[in-house]
Amino acid sequence: MTRQDRLKALEALASERVLVLDGAMGTQIQDLGLEEDDYRGERFADWSCSVKGNNDLLNLTQQDALKKIHKAYFEAGADIVESNTFSATTIAQADYEMQDLASEIAAEGARLAREAADEVAEETGSPRGVAGAIGPTNKTLSISPDVEDPGFRDVSFDDIREAYAEQIEAMAPHVDFFLIETIFDTLNAKAAIKAILDLREAGAIEDIPVMISGTITDASGRTLSGQTTEAFWHSVRHAQPWAVGLNCALGAKDLRAYVKEMSRIADTRVLAYPNAGLPNAFGEYDETPDETAAHIEDWAKDGLVNIVGGCCGTTPAHIRAIAEAAKKGRVRDIPERPQAMRLSGLEPFELA
Repeated sequence: MTRQDRLKALEALASERVLVLDGAMGTQIQDLGLEEDDYRGERFADWSCSVKGNNDLLNLTQQDALKKIHKAYFEAGADIVESNTFSATTIAQADYEMQDLASEIAAEGARLAREAADEVAEETGSPRGVAGAIGPTNKTLSISPDVEDPGFRDVSFDDIREAYAEQIEAMAPHVDFFLIETIFDTLNAKAAIKAILDLREAGAIEDIPVMISGTITDASGRTLSGQTTEAFWHSVRHAQPWAVGLNCALGAKDLRAYVKEMSRIADTRVLAYPNAGLPNAFGEYDETPDETAAHIEDWAKDGLVNIVGGCCGTTPAHIRAIAEAAKKGRVRDIPERPQAMRLSGLEPFELA
């Protein structure tokens, strides 16, 4: 099945029911109990620094384990899984002195997810999609890392755009979507969007649909860089995303208000994948699959979402429960909003 065939099939499904995204990759990797030698494998046995915790490196050293995780999420009911490429950029990989491997890590992560998707699709006869995960990097363009120098930045917009372009081009042969996710700084997301648009214009990649997911960091209702949900949407809508939504930081209970707001304003599909509640004192997530699914069921019954899944702390058991809960709801109708000039800073502005 070609990418276009898969997209048509997934779009047809999306008109009939709420689609299901996968759950947390990091949670599943943590459960594997891997040690330094497991991360290194034979190829990186003599690497110059510690690499434990570089989950994206496992695309090269623990391929069978990662493929099993992808398949477990598909078998739990996911229609789309994310590639294990959240930090597969030169900027993020520099922490492990592996910036020169970033492109290979991105390509292999996307390929493994594609293999898992194709194998499950062949077994079940149902389309399975792959979203190339594009994380925010460990740098921010909007906030200085030096409290005594507000104008200082570790990186430039072009630095981040170029890092994203390398990652995107590496993943492109294997993915059905690009998912710019966990956005705490909208300017970083704009660099990723610009990279995609530039590569399209140059003919380096096909016109692969984009999904965009921001992160409301706390009860303030804003991203870390200060934007409200509506201001965030105004800032990224020029990308004409296949879907837009929110993930991470909050559990479903606390995220609902912001998902509802995105559902009201976005003239495209809305996706949402919350954490399994809030972390406990040990940084672990206690919300059970049934508890998470109960919130998702309410979202779906109220027609707030088109795509649901899970973020930190969620497992295949959570996705199985979420998939069942989503069936009890209805597909969100995509609104037609009147034409207007819509701008944003930290707050939205609309001139009809």
